[in-house]
Amino acid sequence: MAKKSGKGPRVTIKMSSSESPYRFTTSKNKRNNPQRLQLKRYDPVVRRHVLFKEEK
Repeated sequence: MAKKSGKGPRVTIKMSSSESPYRFTTSKNKRNNPQRLQLKRYDPVVRRHVLFKEEK
């Protein structure tokens, strides 16, 4: 199992819904994905799948 240390390319990011104030956190590898992340996920506030964008 990988060790979680403060070093390395993996960072925690916040993802915000494009249609509601709902947010969640996830992690990404900055070395493999230097651009901002966009995912289509389920939003429980509007009860359907919407686009989530990475916050700064």
